[in-house]
Amino acid sequence: MEQMGLERLTGLIAFARAGSLGSYTAAARALGVSPSAISKSIQRLERQLGLALFIRTTRSLSFTTEGRDLHERVLTLLRQAEEIEQVARAARADPSGTLRIAASLPLGLHLIAPVLATFRQRHPRVSIDLRLSDQRVDLAEDGIDLAIRLGDLPDSSLLARRLAPYRLGCYAAPDYLVRRGRPGHPDELGAHETVNLRYQQSGQPFRWPFLIEGQEREILPAAAILADASEAVLAAVAAGAGIGMAASFMAAPWVARGVLVPVLDNFTVERRNITALWPESRRTHPGVRAFVELLVEGG
Repeated sequence: MEQMGLERLTGLIAFARAGSLGSYTAAARALGVSPSAISKSIQRLERQLGLALFIRTTRSLSFTTEGRDLHERVLTLLRQAEEIEQVARAARADPSGTLRIAASLPLGLHLIAPVLATFRQRHPRVSIDLRLSDQRVDLAEDGIDLAIRLGDLPDSSLLARRLAPYRLGCYAAPDYLVRRGRPGHPDELGAHETVNLRYQQSGQPFRWPFLIEGQEREILPAAAILADASEAVLAAVAAGAGIGMAASFMAAPWVARGVLVPVLDNFTVERRNITALWPESRRTHPGVRAFVELLVEGG
């Protein structure tokens, strides 16, 4: 294709239109050029290909055997070119239709739901179908346009984009700290009440990571309260049940309301494992592109 010049492409278009319409005059009218321009373009193409494409008489225009076969191939090529233009036009278009998004409950509550109003204001023709579950969904099988996932991902054919980093840190209710004091180091957590998350799939408690003297170290607190949903952990901590660990984007609304405050914030660790995923078939989907850009922007 790199060696194909504009003249040859012009000749193919003229040939395709003349073959479909049955005359040079009709092709010229459709393309907005003169019949002689069509004739010269097709003659040039025939010389380049070394083939006669049409049998011409004063009253009719018909294909040669080679011309008929080539005409079908050229029509396929031009249809593909039109599809490329349609895809590009769709990518530029204002998003519309239904955007199906899948995420875990914590990501849905704290990362996706808060930006839906802004997204709808920008793109009022898009409706959102948000599906929240800790079970991994099959995007193609379930008709999902976009998934937001937390954690390391296996290799797949899905397109992906990392979202903004967040921090994992400890939080407590102000009244708890008044009663029990504020720990100054992770090693002091043993003297405190703690609330911890238990993973639903494995049943194992979450090991708390801390950045201590430049090295990441994990501590498993002897929590008197275990819950298998991060919202329950945050609610219990906010009620004064003890110290808990949470992602910064999950704790932020509680901190903003003054019901939680950061603890041991000099030891928090950063994570970059929130990823937006979408199938190859949604590569040019305007809604997917717009929503991912909003999530990146919000980060």
